[in-house]
Amino acid sequence: MSGSETNTATSGEYVSLSVERTGHVAEVTLLGPGKGNAMGPDFWRELPLAFAELDRDPEVRAIVLTGSGRNFSYGLDLAAMLPSWTEYLGGDALARPRREFLDEIRRMQDSITAVARTRKPVIAAVSGWCIGGGVDLISAADIRLASADARFSVREVRVAIVADMGSLQRLASIIGEGHLRELAFTGKDIDAARADKIGLVNDVYPDRDATLDAARKLAADIAANPPLVVQGVKDVLSVNTEQRIDAGLRYVATWNAAFLPSHDLNEAVQAFLQRREPEFRGE
Repeated sequence: MSGSETNTATSGEYVSLSVERTGHVAEVTLLGPGKGNAMGPDFWRELPLAFAELDRDPEVRAIVLTGSGRNFSYGLDLAAMLPSWTEYLGGDALARPRREFLDEIRRMQDSITAVARTRKPVIAAVSGWCIGGGVDLISAADIRLASADARFSVREVRVAIVADMGSLQRLASIIGEGHLRELAFTGKDIDAARADKIGLVNDVYPDRDATLDAARKLAADIAANPPLVVQGVKDVLSVNTEQRIDAGLRYVATWNAAFLPSHDLNEAVQAFLQRREPEFRGE
């Protein structure tokens, strides 16, 4: 495949994302279909399929991951996901539904882990909001770039959820324990300048176009190197944290399967649907 050739991957089968290849660089773009590229059932099913396809493709040497429109991702699409979780989250849920919920959490974790496990380096180009599951996703990338308007939030605590898709496991080695605990305990929003200062992103660019251009150039620079050596570097670097991350994901999946159903979670959901502030009781 020549450097100037651009092909759309077999992405007609995908609803939540598109995949394009230009030379040795693939570009994965989140499409939603939820508002702000929110992550609904299609996303969790399709993300590992797309990355497995790119991992198998010997022509792909680097991957750019971005969002369509103004925002990277609003995170989990609660409105789309909650209907299928009714049995899991009921206050009287017994062993079987809790076990099924554990399986669901692990399946979703595996979707994000597919990004981290691909042998090809992944560069996330973030503009606008990157919330909750969006942060989980970029934490699985190798390199993160942001536009000046980017905003980040590990927001799960504000909806009575322990973040369980990878942020708590992966971000410590990226931004350090202190910064991670601050973000995870408060659910606060941080801007691109703060993200740059704490090391969440490598660089900040004026706007979305400049960020994408920088990500594509960086991917091309990576792709120009010997591909098996680049993949070997990623493999060697990943071994430092892989076992710890896997153990942490298993632990949080079990914790949430046991403790996530709560009055506070129901209150958070109702407050979200009614567009009001929640009143948590610690129950």
